[in-house]
Amino acid sequence: MKEDHIELEGRVQTVLPGTMFRVELDNKHLVLATICGKMRKRWVRLTVGDRVKMEMSPYDLDKARIVWRLR
Repeated sequence: MKEDHIELEGRVQTVLPGTMFRVELDNKHLVLATICGKMRKRWVRLTVGDRVKMEMSPYDLDKARIVWRLR
């Protein structure tokens, strides 16, 4: 059975090395996020200020996976 993920939106605050990003959620909480494999395969570029949609595990609320870049 697959785990349920929490889907959230946020804004990229800092671009870190190794395809890692510091993202600020709408409730002002900062999380460390990485891009998913599909975005890496399609060469989707993220910069500071981009709105993103993320998935988080309910067990670790400090890390996330970016699954979509919003317009």
